[in-house]
Amino acid sequence: MATKSAVPADPARQIIELLTAANKTIVSAESCTGGMIATALTDIPGASKAFFGGYVTYANEAKTRMIHIQARLIRDYGAVSNQVARAMADGARNTAHADYAVAVTGIAGPDGGTDKKPVGLVYVAVSTELATVVIKHQFGAIGRAEIRKSSVQAALDLVIQVLARTYKDGRLD
Repeated sequence: MATKSAVPADPARQIIELLTAANKTIVSAESCTGGMIATALTDIPGASKAFFGGYVTYANEAKTRMIHIQARLIRDYGAVSNQVARAMADGARNTAHADYAVAVTGIAGPDGGTDKKPVGLVYVAVSTELATVVIKHQFGAIGRAEIRKSSVQAALDLVIQVLARTYKDGRLD
C-alpha cells in the first residue's frame, strides 16, 4: 500500500512534470515546514530529474551559513519577513545553481508569535532568474500541523502560478 504524502500530490506532480519536460530544476529552502516541501516533491516518481534538493534552514545561523542570508536582514526584519523569504529563495537558487527556488519562513506555533507577528504568519517566495515573488499568508492559530500543511500547499501553489506565467506554447521559456 502506498503511503500518503502530507500534501496532495497534484501540484507537486505538476511541478515535477513541467520542470522535467523543460529540463529545468528547482530547489527548496524551508524553515517552518522543515523539509515538507522537499518531501512533497520527492514523493513524485522521477522527481530527481527536476528537484535538485532542499535546504532546511530552521535556525537563523543555518540561513546565513547554508544559503548566505545576510545576518543584518534577519536582525533588522526578523527571520519571518518578506525580506528574509525573498533572500532565502534567491540564496537557495544561487547556491544550488537551480532554475527555480521555493522558500518558506513562518511561525507555526504554538509559541513564538507576537502582536506584530502572530502564530500562523507565513511568507512564501519563489525565485527565478528574472524575478522573485513573495506572498504573505496569515493562516491564524489553526494548529502547528495545519499551519505547516497549509504553508506547503501555498508554496506549491505559488510555484505552479509562477510556472504557468512562464509556460507558453508547451514549454518553459
